Amino acid sequence: MNGTDSYAMASAQFTVPDYAVFVLMLVVSVAIGVHSAVRGGGSSSTQQYLLGGRRMSPIPVAISLLGGIISAISILGNATEMYYFGTQLSVNLLGCVLGTIITQWLILPLIYPLQIVSINEYIERRFKSSKLRKMATSCQLLQYSIYMGICLYAPALTLSTVTSLPTWASVVSMGVICTFYITIGGVKAVVYTDVVQTLLMFFGVLVVVIICCIRLGGLDEVWTISDQGHRIEFFNMNPSPFERHTFWTSIAHGIYLIVAYVGLNQQTYQRFASVETLTISLRLCTFFLFGLWVLWVLFYFSGLVAYATYSTCDPLTAGSIEKPDQIIPYLVVDKLGHIRGLPGLFVAAVYGGVLSSLSSTANSIACVIWEDFLKHREYFKGISDRSATNVIKMLSVATGLLAIALGLLAGNLGSIFQMTQTVLGAISGPLIGIFISGICVPWANAKGAAVGFIASFLSCLTLEVPEGRRLPADAPALRHRLQRHRRRRLGPQHHGIRLRD
Repeated sequence: MNGTDSYAMASAQFTVPDYAVFVLMLVVSVAIGVHSAVRGGGSSSTQQYLLGGRRMSPIPVAISLLGGIISAISILGNATEMYYFGTQLSVNLLGCVLGTIITQWLILPLIYPLQIVSINEYIERRFKSSKLRKMATSCQLLQYSIYMGICLYAPALTLSTVTSLPTWASVVSMGVICTFYITIGGVKAVVYTDVVQTLLMFFGVLVVVIICCIRLGGLDEVWTISDQGHRIEFFNMNPSPFERHTFWTSIAHGIYLIVAYVGLNQQTYQRFASVETLTISLRLCTFFLFGLWVLWVLFYFSGLVAYATYSTCDPLTAGSIEKPDQIIPYLVVDKLGHIRGLPGLFVAAVYGGVLSSLSSTANSIACVIWEDFLKHREYFKGISDRSATNVIKMLSVATGLLAIALGLLAGNLGSIFQMTQTVLGAISGPLIGIFISGICVPWANAKGAAVGFIASFLSCLTLEVPEGRRLPADAPALRHRLQRHRRRRLGPQHHGIRLRD
């Protein structure tokens, strides 16, 4: 069977029940946004629209915090890394514990009591420089914009694998839906929709993993096949930073993820600030760590399940899929497509992840543009709170349109995990440096922070990813580089090893 025939087979397996499950998820998401807008009276104040009045219930906020960070990028990207490069990356969960401790002991006790709306306001207060604040905000907007594009592109890969819908149509439709409910409902719409989407994301992947495990002969069989394929590795103690994943780089990666995307992130800060007390915020952070472990262990294991299923015939090298990140969607339609409704449930789970993350990010972009660039300008100083809220809603619409445009371009940047960590890391690293220096270095001033930020930003953008760490989309290059990667891990005595087709 050639690649084209395989694609046709996959597309044909997305049936009416699958479409029904998928569309139902979208309808529920839009309905929640409409309900939040009606119940909230249109969110007549910026505090109500952006922070839910700082009196939101902790339980939905906790689930929203989880869904806003863990997206389709995690569902597809983490599984792909396990499939092609093994379990060493999963050690980053230990680093996440250390990152959570830093967030709870150092960051939240300092930021939360300030009662600010934009987290970048801390920079202005600490360094007494509005220019440095605007510089940091500009960097943050660049990071969020690229992230939204990747978020929209990730599920488009899934839908194009299981249906004949083109990628651009998927990106546009999801962008429009997300823009609609984030605009009319504000942060409450985001939070309550995140609850539905996060639960759907978890159970959708869980069902796929359980059924595949049963068919393969159980967890032990999946683990054995993965071990025989050299996918089980946790203690690669190589100190080289140029190895794709080692024990040390995975620990550092976990610390960075929590500090950058939870402790010093606008969208998570809005969740922390939407509850009444600092104590509740600290508990939210603990809940996030627990939920992260549960979801990421599931996503990581789904990659091993996929490897155990295709250990003798890789769909990418066989031409059955076009990109590495399509491996899990292909598994669903190839092995489970005969179960009506299950492909639809999985696609809904992936889209639930992207909608939760995209809506959180879009809301945050509108927030920082208003708070950091527009609020204090002469033209906007005299407007009413309701008018200010309408301005933020218009910013949300513009943000959604930007996400659609970037989502259409994201397909040219490589694998999902690679482009997320490389591109976003290069942008967010210098930004986190400003916050950390402000918190931990009392003698740091605005000039020093600005020079350090610019130097770090430029150096990060000019660094090239080593050739052996890239994951190409073309099958021949993939085979060659995966062989080279495995030889480095196993040592010179295994240089004759070959990948099985």
